[in-house]
Amino acid sequence: MSNVLFVDGPAGEAAGDPLDRPSDAEALDAYSTVITTVARDLAPSVANLRVYGRVRGGHRVAGGGSAFVLAPDGYLVTSAHVVEASRRDGVASFVDGRELRFEVVGADALSDLAVLRADARDLVPATLGDAATLRVGQLVVAIGNPYGFAGSVTAGVVSALGRSLPVRSGSARRVVDNVIQTDAALNPGNSGGALVDGRGRVVGVNTAVAGIGLGLAVPIDSATRRIIAALMADGRVRRAHLGIAGGARPLPPRLAGRLRRDRAIEVVEVLPGSPAAAAGLRPEDLIVEAAGVALRDVADLHRLMTEDRIGRPIELTVVRGGDELRLTITPRELDERADR
Repeated sequence: MSNVLFVDGPAGEAAGDPLDRPSDAEALDAYSTVITTVARDLAPSVANLRVYGRVRGGHRVAGGGSAFVLAPDGYLVTSAHVVEASRRDGVASFVDGRELRFEVVGADALSDLAVLRADARDLVPATLGDAATLRVGQLVVAIGNPYGFAGSVTAGVVSALGRSLPVRSGSARRVVDNVIQTDAALNPGNSGGALVDGRGRVVGVNTAVAGIGLGLAVPIDSATRRIIAALMADGRVRRAHLGIAGGARPLPPRLAGRLRRDRAIEVVEVLPGSPAAAAGLRPEDLIVEAAGVALRDVADLHRLMTEDRIGRPIELTVVRGGDELRLTITPRELDERADR
């Protein structure tokens, strides 16, 4: 039988007297105060989403997720995958009881971001922060609204920075850079909600569960701000492309010593009629540099293929059969349905 030791309180103390216990306010430590304050301040800015699509026979099928308010005049941000099956509309529910119709202004599967517009002019916007200022171990709070009128709040720390999230749209593939990993658990329906720092600033968009007790968030940084602005203005994000399929390859020691780098992109396929075909790129070519930037993997090339590269010639440094070549190529706009 287990031994149980009972310890009496100090003499004269009235055990269990509720008047001697600290109040709830006194019991809140700094950690709890931060979380409760952030939850209170952000709750009016976070919405539950019910998105609608159609199947055969015209029946409506509902999906769901969360979003946060970007501007008082109805703009909201969510994850692209939350609205990918949408027929471009749905309903956003807020903690004050309002249910507002919304339309999808634009969605970008290659960054997993989407912008919505609700029928309102008096929403409470969240304050955007900068994920570049985050540090591993920093307190963050994941806020969503999976159930409509009661927000969901989980707290944790930044457990890793600089993660990569593979995404695709049709045959186009990209990698979302600088993804935030956190142990603030993401509850079902929290995708598209806000990841917030201790000062109540949105530093990420909750997007995926990375494993037991781990979640991923697309960072709010200069790159994602540009994407959000493009979605608000044009409803889409324009990207350049070369028209190749490839992968990272270690360079042979002699070639690595000559080029002073150890990796390059090996061209596996050149799409017919693409900018790469016009420039004379061939399978098995090694692309070591583009526009003066060293390339170690395909993600490095994707980072270069921004809107301002469309239609503007750039120089590639290519190794073919041990010989170093210079090729000029003019990127074209990416068609996500059919190209890489």
